[in-house]
Amino acid sequence: MSNHSKIIAAELGVAEKQVIATIELLDEGATVPFISRYRKEATGTLDEVQVAAVRDRFQQLRELDKRREAILKALVALDKLSPELEAKINAANNITVIEDIYLPYKPKRKTRASEARKKGLEPLALQILEQGNGSLEELSAKYLNDELGVASLDDALAGARDIIAEMISENLEVRTSMRKYFQQNATFKSTLIKGKAEEGVKYRDYFGWEEPLKSVPSHRLLAIRRAENENILKVETMPAEGAAINILENQFVKSANKSAEQVTLAIKDSYKRLLGPAMETEFRGISKEKADEEAIRVFAENARQLLLAAPMGGKNVMAIDPGFRTGCKVVCLDAQGKLLENTAIYPHNGKKSEQDSATVVRNLIATYKVEAIAIGNGTAGRETEVFIRGLILPDILVIMVNENGASVYSASDVAREEFPKQDITVRGAVSIGRRLMDPLAELVKIDPKSIGVGQYQHDVDQNKLQTSLDDTVISCVNAVGVELNTASKQILSYVSGLGPQLAQNIVNYRNEHGAFKNRESLRKVPRLGDKAFEQAAGFLRIRHADHALDSSGVHPERYALVNKMARDLSCNVAQLMKDPELRKQIKLQDYVSEEIGLPTLNDIIAELAKPGRDPREQFEVFSFKEGVNAIADLKVGMKLPGIVTNITNFGAFVDIGVHQDGLVHTSQLANKFVSNANEVVKVAQRVEVTVVEVDVARKRISLSMKTEVAAAKPKQERKRENVKSKVSSGAKPGAGRTDHQRKPVIATQKNKPNQTKAPQKEKKNADGDLQMKLEALKNLFK
Repeated sequence: MSNHSKIIAAELGVAEKQVIATIELLDEGATVPFISRYRKEATGTLDEVQVAAVRDRFQQLRELDKRREAILKALVALDKLSPELEAKINAANNITVIEDIYLPYKPKRKTRASEARKKGLEPLALQILEQGNGSLEELSAKYLNDELGVASLDDALAGARDIIAEMISENLEVRTSMRKYFQQNATFKSTLIKGKAEEGVKYRDYFGWEEPLKSVPSHRLLAIRRAENENILKVETMPAEGAAINILENQFVKSANKSAEQVTLAIKDSYKRLLGPAMETEFRGISKEKADEEAIRVFAENARQLLLAAPMGGKNVMAIDPGFRTGCKVVCLDAQGKLLENTAIYPHNGKKSEQDSATVVRNLIATYKVEAIAIGNGTAGRETEVFIRGLILPDILVIMVNENGASVYSASDVAREEFPKQDITVRGAVSIGRRLMDPLAELVKIDPKSIGVGQYQHDVDQNKLQTSLDDTVISCVNAVGVELNTASKQILSYVSGLGPQLAQNIVNYRNEHGAFKNRESLRKVPRLGDKAFEQAAGFLRIRHADHALDSSGVHPERYALVNKMARDLSCNVAQLMKDPELRKQIKLQDYVSEEIGLPTLNDIIAELAKPGRDPREQFEVFSFKEGVNAIADLKVGMKLPGIVTNITNFGAFVDIGVHQDGLVHTSQLANKFVSNANEVVKVAQRVEVTVVEVDVARKRISLSMKTEVAAAKPKQERKRENVKSKVSSGAKPGAGRTDHQRKPVIATQKNKPNQTKAPQKEKKNADGDLQMKLEALKNLFK
């Protein structure tokens, strides 16, 4: 582990001992939240992000070791492993280098080079590659063999070139230099497939797109690749061919004779048929992986912000899943989210139905002492909100709730288990109401990919996305803490050290024996052992528990320490938690030990002051602008309240109550330059925006958060200015654009003329030295 820990420490900029301690804790079964919260002294106060980074990188290095070991075994089996080769493989610190070293020895399917080798042409290939001044006819004569299919000089030379081409493509130095060339010069280019313009209209910005691969943003690369998968666009990822071939010629062409001409032909074939496509595949993979990582990062950050949105808390709630013709499903929930009543109203089906609906709503409010009304923001949402507000209900909060994913929940196994006798419309309405009360507790029941945040999440590596989202949900759940006696098994399953089975066991035990009186009784839950208790206990809360600390984030392993603090001040723990003057008298330094340091002691004092404090922001009531219910109601220049629903690399989407989110491009987020939208806004944040442009036909709304927004110019005038701009910059009028500004097409690099090599002095080609020279040449390609 020592070598791995050094690598990780250097990459993360932390001490090696911090990495070693973290890896040891992880190997013992500790979770990321537990390590970052309750083992600060061991890790040197590494936070969750750093602990997770150590975990992920260490896993990568372990996988690298497994592959290294497999390759070494394969080389032994092939009888190809020399001490020098073994040293090279052991010194390699990434999978690409290891695979490059192994490539020449790797068993292959039938290739043109392998067929040429079967014909005995490898010595000829090596002689040609040496580029001596001997006659090609004389060199090739001894390799002519009708039975092997080498009937002529051309047959011999073609086979030799195939061998040289493969040797060049598998050469470690060649692949390294070509990789650098691609990294700097590869171009990402998309072109429309003939006849696909109408079908692919949503991708029209990319019908003729070209830019350096190294600078393509994640969202654009994923969009173009999606269009490629849908057979709308053809995509290439290649640099200028001429310059690449020049690099190879400079490396391999050493003379100006007939052999050198054969080498030049082999180089061109190698690049076009083998090396170029291999590099393109590799860089397409690398660019996709990087784009995935960025998209996953954006998605996870958005999911975190949504999960940690401010909860309203325990209130009696009426929740409405709105609809026009089919009516609005109405449910009433108690302060714990229990379903009390469900019915349907039809406020949008004529005056009589509206009056009947008003009567139903008022009766339900009186019967169940409703304190807040949650209305889903889908179809008929704003119209239903207008209806409810028109009833003039004093002292009752009316709030629009984002219902993304509610339909997914309502049709899920979780919902069927919770409400086996209710239909999906009732389940959806319950989900809307519970989201208002506690977004985190309800959203953990839904696949995070279905909650409507992120960018191109269905196009990225799904395993990596799931891992990242699991980490995010676990982090959020444990940061907030979970009420043990009311939590669903879904949210319990994300608590550190538990999981689905133990979560179910806790619920079963709770149903059979009643509410938990203290944390210690968790040990009675079947299969919940000491390790699971250690990992989970600090994140579980029990209101009105036997022990005052059971409602806090203080871990049970530190109860004795807090009891000692209380005894030293001649009081009990409950008094210590209530009295700030008593806590001020605690001298933390007196309680420092080898195991417990100031970081943990400071956490304990913070918990004593605000036991079980919810880190989420305070809930605020929000309302959309009255009279603006549809996209047709929008006018350029309008200032509107809105809620951020999604953040991407190119801006933030904002719900302004018209059933279509508007986009605040990064250039419009603030009066200053913004490189990352998360610097300015968060998901679920309340903002004020100005309408900049409305495209009703395409259902596109452009918004701005700048304090001063320039008036939008008429469309024809903007078109004329765009054409002028493109002409003056050398771009073609009418060229596609995206992200509000079309980037200029990159000019293709001109092929450099082949440099004429000075002829080398003739060398003696004694037969006795031939085998030695051939062996030396072979070694160059290992």
